[in-house]
Amino acid sequence: MIRILFFILLVLALALGFAWLADRPGELSLIWQGQLIEMSLMRAASILISLFALVLITIWLVRAIWLSPHTVTRYFRARKRDRGYQALSTGLIAAGAGDAILARKMVSRTRSLIRVDQEPLIHLLEAQTALIEGRHDDARRKFELMADDPETRELGLRGLYLEAKRLGAHEAARQYAERAAEKAPHLAWATLATLDDRSQAGRWDEAIRLLDQSRSANVLGKKEANRKKAVLLTARAMGKLEADPKSARDDALAALKLEERLVPAALIAAKALFREDNLRKGATILERSWKLEPHPELARLYVRARGGDTALDRLKRAKRLETLHGNNAVALATVAEAALEARELDLARQKAEAAARLAPAESIFMLLADIEEADTGDEGRIRHWMAQALRSPRDPAWTADGVISPSWLPVSPVSGRLDAFEWKAPPTQLTATTEEGRPDPDAAIRSLPPVTVTPASAAEPPEPIEAEAPAAPAKAEAPIELPERKEETAAPAESKEPVGDEEPAPFFGRRPDDPGVRDSMAGDRDKANFRLF
Repeated sequence: MIRILFFILLVLALALGFAWLADRPGELSLIWQGQLIEMSLMRAASILISLFALVLITIWLVRAIWLSPHTVTRYFRARKRDRGYQALSTGLIAAGAGDAILARKMVSRTRSLIRVDQEPLIHLLEAQTALIEGRHDDARRKFELMADDPETRELGLRGLYLEAKRLGAHEAARQYAERAAEKAPHLAWATLATLDDRSQAGRWDEAIRLLDQSRSANVLGKKEANRKKAVLLTARAMGKLEADPKSARDDALAALKLEERLVPAALIAAKALFREDNLRKGATILERSWKLEPHPELARLYVRARGGDTALDRLKRAKRLETLHGNNAVALATVAEAALEARELDLARQKAEAAARLAPAESIFMLLADIEEADTGDEGRIRHWMAQALRSPRDPAWTADGVISPSWLPVSPVSGRLDAFEWKAPPTQLTATTEEGRPDPDAAIRSLPPVTVTPASAAEPPEPIEAEAPAAPAKAEAPIELPERKEETAAPAESKEPVGDEEPAPFFGRRPDDPGVRDSMAGDRDKANFRLF
């Protein structure tokens, strides 16, 4: 583009020069060797420019003839090099596609056309060919040659790192990654691998320093780098919590500044502040994190922040959490647990049922079973809630790579990956099944330890009700209508059940599978139907 512009400007300058001379005619006289030569100024300028062009053409022609042997040699050399690079490109494509025969053929052709010291990519083609042919020792030797060459050092180290990971030589893989990260801090794979290794070894200071270097080299995005640094600071704070609560508090607060939704950082910061008798600031941190993301561990620490509180005091703190983030299953379950401890059973039942409607989970139905045991002692309803717990989704837990941990960990114990644990529901596994392969809650309930219930209103020890053999199909009872749950139809069955004052419709919407215990004053009651699961 620049050459074209220069040529246009030159032509334009010549045209302007001739136009200027044409507007200003004149005569040119020259006496040379006694002869007078006269001509116009325009002709003299044309002759001068033509002579100049002729000289340039003559110089170019002589130079071309003089350099023609070198030009011919360079042409054939360039043609041979182009054929070599074409073979190299074809070989790399074949190696990537897994075509070992074509790749090996292109290796020999490339070596015959291009010298190895001129093109180090030939080592890469040979290493890839050896890998797809299963000759891993030859591939490692090629990667070692590439690691010794400054031009291909990073490529060779990555190949050696992947081979070490394939063989399970984690120490060798760590050394290769550290070499690559030291020579080239901008390599993301080397930085992340070294970061995971240092984190797995618990060298938090070195990991944080490496992360800061990678941030200056723009290896990681700002959001990802802040998240990883917050996790590293939280892990370092966990190790300092027992011996140095002040340093643990500073690290946890720094982690919260980088990632405000990191629940473990908020927990450690609050614990450190509680140990320093700074209850107000620790509660403020928990409340701030609770507003962002309600978490059961936050609620548990907040409710039991002060060891000398009574059950009513803990209930007040649980209600405080509900006001901060209402209409949430975790908040409702927290209030229900605190109300159960304070023996406010109506409030506990109300909040637990509301939590079950919002997000049915195993722990909520188990809590309803505890409330039922403390309130009525009805064994049938207790069994029903336990069966609902077996059918419900499992509660969220700290999970990473299929491993469930009772507490948060900064590194996965399986893969060694940093920040691998997530708060999510683990996969459901039911071991008790029917002959058709469906979950059998009755069999799962029978495997649990028995629950002994002693009703307060019974004058004598309760006796179990013996069900009569069904004589004829009985008419099914009308299902209980609830807006939150759909009624499931069940085959009618006939049995004995105490009849007395009509109880309000239970929350669970259908009869329990156990009729409960016999009341000592219910000898004159009639028979009634009840539903089975």
